[in-house]
Amino acid sequence: MLAAGTEGKTTMPRLTLATITAIAGFVAGCAHVPPAAPPSVVPNLFDAQQAITQYIDSGRYQADVAAVVTEARAWLEQRAPSAQRPAIVLDIDETALSNWRAYRVNGWARITHGGCDLDHGPCNLRLWQNLGQSEALPATRQLVDRARQLGVAVFFVTGRSASGRAATERNLREQGYAFDRVILRPEGTFPSAVAFKAPARCAIEREGYRVLLSMGDQQSDLDGGCAERTFKLPNPVYFLP
Repeated sequence: MLAAGTEGKTTMPRLTLATITAIAGFVAGCAHVPPAAPPSVVPNLFDAQQAITQYIDSGRYQADVAAVVTEARAWLEQRAPSAQRPAIVLDIDETALSNWRAYRVNGWARITHGGCDLDHGPCNLRLWQNLGQSEALPATRQLVDRARQLGVAVFFVTGRSASGRAATERNLREQGYAFDRVILRPEGTFPSAVAFKAPARCAIEREGYRVLLSMGDQQSDLDGGCAERTFKLPNPVYFLP
């Protein structure tokens, strides 16, 4: 039965202050929508190209290369006198020889098909390498000169194919490099440069050499062991796994 005076009325439950506060907080929480994250800023291609050009042409790139090579030289001079059959292993492209002339006409893109038009672009990097016109990185050439003075063997291990051996070795010599051997990429497909560069370094050590340092512009030039220390040069243009 309904209490007297309550006919036709709905009795509401009594709410405590704590309950009201909890409900208010819940509603406020549901109503709050966090602000959307700002959109990612993707640099446009033109600005990226201009930034690369400015970095290289300003001299900052050469200074960054020289800083790394200075560290490598200090390590070489420290270790070479006490090492048995010491050796160093270097990458070629953007480590010993620069291909920026070809990349520049490509708008800094890595193009590996078609012809090579050095006046207007594009330029196939493989054809460019076979022209043998790449220029030495001065800091690296000085490192090699110092290695030879210290009686350290110099090996180049590169992702260039065997078909370009004559042009590559001629280019290195014409740019002032003396070396013991150039090891080119074996035939076949590799998931990474590590898959053929690391075994090449280890093979050098199995011949009785002690690889004091390995230097390259890609991390894949350096990973995989068989070198006491590794030195990574800057590369603002491309990445190779």
